[in-house]
Amino acid sequence: MKTFTLAIAGLLVAGFSFAQTTPPKRPLPIIDVHVHAMKVNPGFAIEMCPWFLRDMPGGDPNQQMRAFLNTECVDPLQPAKSDAEMEKAVLETMERLNMTIVAYGDPQILHRWKKAAPDRVIPGIGVSSPDEMSVKAFTDSLSSGFYQVMGEVAPQYRGLSPSDMSLDEYFAAAEKLNIPVGIHMGTGGNGMANINQGKYRASLGRPFLLEDMLARHPKLKIWVMHAGYPMIDEMIALMGANAYVYVDLAGFIWSYPQAEIHAYLKRLVQAGFGKRILYGTDFMMWPKLFETSISVIENADYLSFDQKRDIMFNNAVRFFRLDPKKFKY
Repeated sequence: MKTFTLAIAGLLVAGFSFAQTTPPKRPLPIIDVHVHAMKVNPGFAIEMCPWFLRDMPGGDPNQQMRAFLNTECVDPLQPAKSDAEMEKAVLETMERLNMTIVAYGDPQILHRWKKAAPDRVIPGIGVSSPDEMSVKAFTDSLSSGFYQVMGEVAPQYRGLSPSDMSLDEYFAAAEKLNIPVGIHMGTGGNGMANINQGKYRASLGRPFLLEDMLARHPKLKIWVMHAGYPMIDEMIALMGANAYVYVDLAGFIWSYPQAEIHAYLKRLVQAGFGKRILYGTDFMMWPKLFETSISVIENADYLSFDQKRDIMFNNAVRFFRLDPKKFKY
């Protein structure tokens, strides 16, 4: 009996030693195509409950507009309190989840993130109206080699259609340089036009408004942010007519009711566009928002493993013309 016990102990020790020398297996890579690199605003850094738009009671013009970020849940997401805390959280999450991000926003923040994680950050630069940047300055920025994406482009917040001719030279520059473009279309948040975006028009989020611009730039690859939610019929029709149009799931994936999110995503997949859906968060200030958004895809029982991997990784590799061999497994 003693000999048997010693033998078992020896096997356990040997197994432990083997486990200690075998590197842990990385999670499968993820590409998040919609991340905002922004400075933390203490006045806006508040708690937030995911899927908060499950209750939209409306307001009264004679009363203060109710904030659209609901905090009435058991475990609200906590915001980063400083730029340093945000950077640390984003870098740690990218490493832990084996994630690469397409990010845009504040140039200083973006350069810091890129310097800290050069293989995990794909920088983008967006123009939403011509008063933000001249065409020459924009073209020079794209030509510098730092920016690899045009985004986020959000003319809807400026009261402009994406096919407005004032933006045409910017899209022409991206087309000439073979730069993919991310355009905000669809939802803008509960009561956005009443709170602080007076020029915002829901009608300017119609996917069909992209058609004239796409016709003028036939070699331009675009992805429609927020998947044009809630205008699913137009989105499907536009993708059917334009083979270079993809969508991301950002924003509405963590703000609208989960049943609504799944119904919209399922419709896109049923329509045959499972290989043109990109995972995106619309990350802003809540570090745990990454895991919250990923869980929606992971728990979608109507998606196969291969379909989930397409959404989380493969489709973005193809869309952004990335080399899959450069990602760590």
